[in-house]
Amino acid sequence: MAQGSRQVQTQAQQQVQTLSPQQLMVVKLLELPTVELEERIHAEILDNPALEEGRETPDNDAEANEEYAEADGQEESEGANANEDLSLGDYGHEDDIPDYKLQEHNRSRENTAEEIPFSDTTSFYELLQEQLGMRELTEQEREVAEYLIGSLDDDGLLRKSMEAIMDELAIYRGISVTEKELERILSIIQDFDPAGIGARDLRECLLLQIRRKADSPLKQIELDIIGKCCDEFTHKNKERIIQRLGITEEQYAEAVGELTKLNPRPGSSLGEVMGKNMQQIVPDFLVEAYDGTITLTLNNRNVPELRLNREFTTLLDEQTRNRENQSKASNDAFLFLKQKVDAAQGFINAVKQRQQTLLTTMQAIIDLQRPFFLEGDESLLRPMILKDVAERTGLDISTISRVSNSKYVQTNYGIYPLKFFFGDGYTTEGGEEMTVREVKRILKECVDSEDKAKPYADDELAEMLKAKGYPIARRTVAKYRQQLNIPVARLRR
Repeated sequence: MAQGSRQVQTQAQQQVQTLSPQQLMVVKLLELPTVELEERIHAEILDNPALEEGRETPDNDAEANEEYAEADGQEESEGANANEDLSLGDYGHEDDIPDYKLQEHNRSRENTAEEIPFSDTTSFYELLQEQLGMRELTEQEREVAEYLIGSLDDDGLLRKSMEAIMDELAIYRGISVTEKELERILSIIQDFDPAGIGARDLRECLLLQIRRKADSPLKQIELDIIGKCCDEFTHKNKERIIQRLGITEEQYAEAVGELTKLNPRPGSSLGEVMGKNMQQIVPDFLVEAYDGTITLTLNNRNVPELRLNREFTTLLDEQTRNRENQSKASNDAFLFLKQKVDAAQGFINAVKQRQQTLLTTMQAIIDLQRPFFLEGDESLLRPMILKDVAERTGLDISTISRVSNSKYVQTNYGIYPLKFFFGDGYTTEGGEEMTVREVKRILKECVDSEDKAKPYADDELAEMLKAKGYPIARRTVAKYRQQLNIPVARLRR
């Protein structure tokens, strides 16, 4: 008896997060540091004749919005609840945000403690972008590759999961890629210089570097040690490696001698050589502390104020009043005017919303790290993660991450990246809460004071920290040591 196939139609309810074009614009502007925002604004002014530099007056605002507010109202309401992290905080509308929150103060900054450093060197990410420009990619592939480069940590490694990056690309860039496609584009970045860039862990980082070497019997032994015995290698279990791979002690010693020359942090070395840490820095926030009072402003010195072009809004008003019995040419003119004015007003609102989100986030960081901003003492920094700021502001963690990813703040004590203020917490045996930064400082003191003829192994350092009240596992000590760029004991002799 022949068997046939049949189609079964089912219904399923699924909650999907969608962002309106306006919200996507806010997200993209939020990622930009001050200098790139200036460039983006000037590009928008050149592209849209309905947008121009100048202070927006109440009359301008009323006339510009009166005729087309009703048409836009429905679209805005549909996207209003799509993403909680794009809220306006305590303000009902972007236009309600007071000017003093959005503009740089006019008073003199004669007491600023630090000058803004600058250099003409090329940044770490610019070097990767230059190499990316030499590859033939589609527009989407290039955008995905740029997002991957932007997701690299300062040491050049990629610690975000493929699933997380796929979700972020779908939500914030409207790009849908499979994990296989993402892996393929990542492999292109991993082919960039220096070798090891884009690796997801130490093992992959070392393997990428070994594969760049010329073929030889020694290269194959190195590949086998890292590929098959990476855990044993990191724990210096020589006997186990020799037994598993069937090699001699001489071969092992020669291979390990080459492996210790590899760089586990390729991005850090590139930054040191190429001047990543001395690239021009324009702070996004200005924070001053005086007599226990902390003042926060945005650095909008070169960011122009924006308004709608009066001629465009007047023409749109006239076209709106005379819409009945319009010719096709007149209707086309009306649609053109409305599209340009709507786009201009949307961009103005997005810039204002970006500024409010930045201020809200930075104010929460100041509140959580107030002792540091008053005293400038790093030991006063308390443990703080993205979730702490998100809970205080009511914004989404992804928003806090985007604000802190490439922004800097100028304080009385110097210029700091916002990432500087984030750090995991650690509770001592006595119940005292400390930052991981403080534990690392104590670890470095132990290493600095050791006898270089007999340097401490990781388990000995763990015992020393435990005696000081920090019962940290040996593997945690090894992780902190690597993050401090402190080599293993046998290389510290």
